[in-house]
Amino acid sequence: MKTNEIILAIETSCDETAAAVVKGGTELLSNVVATQMDIHQKFGGVVPEIASRHHIEQITLVIEQALDEAGMTMEDIDAVAVTEGPGLVGALLIGVNAAKSLAYAHDIPLIGVHHIAGHIYANRLEQEFRFPLLSLVVSGGHTELIYMRDHGDYEVIGETRDDAAGEAYDKVAKALALPYPGGPVIDRLAQDGDDLYNFPRAWLEKDSYDFSFSGLKTAVINKLNQLKQKDEEYRIEDLAASFQNSVIEVLVEKTYKATMDLDVKQLIVAGGVSANKGLRQALQDRFQHTDVELMIPPLYLCTDNAAMIGAAASIEYHKQHYKDLKLNANPGLMLG
Repeated sequence: MKTNEIILAIETSCDETAAAVVKGGTELLSNVVATQMDIHQKFGGVVPEIASRHHIEQITLVIEQALDEAGMTMEDIDAVAVTEGPGLVGALLIGVNAAKSLAYAHDIPLIGVHHIAGHIYANRLEQEFRFPLLSLVVSGGHTELIYMRDHGDYEVIGETRDDAAGEAYDKVAKALALPYPGGPVIDRLAQDGDDLYNFPRAWLEKDSYDFSFSGLKTAVINKLNQLKQKDEEYRIEDLAASFQNSVIEVLVEKTYKATMDLDVKQLIVAGGVSANKGLRQALQDRFQHTDVELMIPPLYLCTDNAAMIGAAASIEYHKQHYKDLKLNANPGLMLG
């Protein structure tokens, strides 16, 4: 088995059609992403049927571009990796069937990858992991703390009980009549606002690493309605800052407690919300005087991409955790 295997990776879990070529799990040879953000923006969220249709239109073009940019053909590829789940079932099916076709046609291994494992391993394209480590995963559908003792060993020690952080951002943005996706817009507005409203922080039980953002979302909407009913003046920047500060404080403090309790060497941040400037700065401030090495991916690796799938697939390749052609999309796939 090759040490520096070359993997063609495919990602179609939501509204990004992506393909990448990754060497040895750490060297990125190409990374192509065809986004549908402008298409779904008018609907205020991702429409699954539209997403699937656009994946069908883009998947072959994206794969060909990824191979071209890497200077490779399928004859150079040692394995094909694809996001197996979680995600939108129709969207996942496009990537899975494309990967199965390529693996069968070229008689090479097929590797199924968990989407969240991909987000975590995006960081390994920048720097090697040191175990044990903790990963804070924050995205539109996930907010989790994952403890890792070794490569491919995932233990979820904390997760959201309702809305994920990114989901809360989108719902609050919609209430504030802001465009989709809401996270980047609220983050930008928050930089010019003040935390005037002191929204609640959901700490839950004393020793819990779980999260809850549904109550915070409701508190913001109630405050907005109250201000409108009383015809009081308000700045949307202040509402954004107050909401964001509440989210960030809970994320950072629960993560900090877990890193201290578990005595980890690294903290890896992953997922689309890891692009949030406020969160990145707060984590850097909180961990700068600790022995925990903070790893935050560059912006191009925060959102959905195939490079992260190729990086995660390298671990499964060396363990020979291959899939057969019965591989199917699994929208509820568990990590571990």
